[in-house]
Amino acid sequence: MATIVTMPRLSDTMTEGTVATWLKKVGDKVSEGDILAEIETDKATMEFESFNEGTLLHIGIQAGETASVDSLLAIIGKEGEDISPLLAGGAAVAAPTNEAPVATETKQAAPAATLPEGVIVVTMPRLSDTMTEGTVATWLKKVGDSVAEGDILAEIETDKATMEFESFNAGTLLYIGIQEGNTAVVDSLLAIIGPAGTDISGVADNFRVGGSTPSAIEETTVASAEKAAPITQEVATDGQRILASPLAKKIANDKGIQLSDVTGSGENGRIVKSDIENFAPAASSPTATAQQSQETAPSAPKVFVPAGEVFSEEIKNSQMRKIIAKRLAESLFTAPHYNLSIEVTMDEAMKSRVVINSVPDTKVSFNDMVIKACASALKKHPAINSQWREDAIIINHHVNIGVAVAVEDGLVVPVLKFTDAMSLSQIGASVRDLAGRAKNKKLLPNEMEGSTFTVSNLGMFGITEFNSIINQPNSAILSVGAIVEKPVVKNGQIVVGNTMMLSLACDHRTIDGATGAQFLQTLKQYIENPVTMLA
Repeated sequence: MATIVTMPRLSDTMTEGTVATWLKKVGDKVSEGDILAEIETDKATMEFESFNEGTLLHIGIQAGETASVDSLLAIIGKEGEDISPLLAGGAAVAAPTNEAPVATETKQAAPAATLPEGVIVVTMPRLSDTMTEGTVATWLKKVGDSVAEGDILAEIETDKATMEFESFNAGTLLYIGIQEGNTAVVDSLLAIIGPAGTDISGVADNFRVGGSTPSAIEETTVASAEKAAPITQEVATDGQRILASPLAKKIANDKGIQLSDVTGSGENGRIVKSDIENFAPAASSPTATAQQSQETAPSAPKVFVPAGEVFSEEIKNSQMRKIIAKRLAESLFTAPHYNLSIEVTMDEAMKSRVVINSVPDTKVSFNDMVIKACASALKKHPAINSQWREDAIIINHHVNIGVAVAVEDGLVVPVLKFTDAMSLSQIGASVRDLAGRAKNKKLLPNEMEGSTFTVSNLGMFGITEFNSIINQPNSAILSVGAIVEKPVVKNGQIVVGNTMMLSLACDHRTIDGATGAQFLQTLKQYIENPVTMLA
């Protein structure tokens, strides 16, 4: 009797897994102990071996697809055995005691019997731990192109970065399910790959995500491309903005047509494909027609109207912007925030930085010194380095500091792992590397995971004091302001000094006011006397 193999739970925190690679294909013989597939968990990519013998009759989760624990992974049985009742979910099978309960739902595009031979359905991958949907930024292959295993199919914008997505299969790109600029949930139909000339009619229509047709799947037509494409702006000779779809812009460029000569029929005067195709170059321009009308019309009293333009612009929210909005709203409305501020004297820190940077090949910023001071203070006040959970408070004795970095689309937080074990120069080099790759969208997902505390610095923009929203699941975030030269009192005398404001936002569920205040006192001592944190 055939046996259903389900997505295993390969770590204590695993709730879903991604099949990275299948090492067996349908029809292969399987022995007990053979490696069936490599499965990517929330912690690592691990080999998954078979506890059964027989023939691999069915694969329920294709390479690159993600499914929850206990979902149908494969069916193993006798060669030629009828497994249609199992695919239909109508018959029970005796699973080994070490197998998880049989799942009735699969994330396969359609029952194996309905897919033409050699055809592979590629779905929107889960490229980060928090990703729920993705946007296709660019297709690097078009329908009809040959695809080799390892070729880059597309660039996909996640909630954290724009990443290259490579193919795990070889064949011809037969169908594109998500056009450039469109957004779809994870596991939606991204593309279909198979032998050239294969009839795939009906495959896309029958595709399901969790049992329902994904709304993000659209037909590959010019009309949907026009509808989904972002608006492109250009400027006319009179300085006014011109709205045109990318497709219209491309056709105009191919035909040598100036967009400023075309009247748009789309929303808000946007130029669309039909406007370019119907454009007659010999026709009089709107400006010339208006001038001619003014010359022939009888004179009338002129009413003064101030020159101006009513103009608004709709910018499609990026995946990063959506996730920022979602996460920060969840944090602010879930965690009871309170803020503590302290003023720090920076005179000694400024002197120390000059000495440190005099060492060849060493470059340390004030922000690096704050990060180092935070790491040292967190070791003395581990309650700040904590996380709230409904049943317990987690105290982290390792220090991973997230550093907020502003990028074009919003904000990312690369993480310095084990910051307390790093020197000042190592912190400086790591921050420069991570920040540079963050701005180029080249950070890997695991470089933005695992923070236990966060530092946000707006001092370089001249902001003297501000309050941040906690970066969940952290319990606190430090806001760093600009260094300000001002009169201060020292030994009863008014002198010129340099100070900096620090603000600590705390989650009151885990950190009491006195605990937060003690942390800031320790942090102040480290920053005002930098030599103490180097001991």
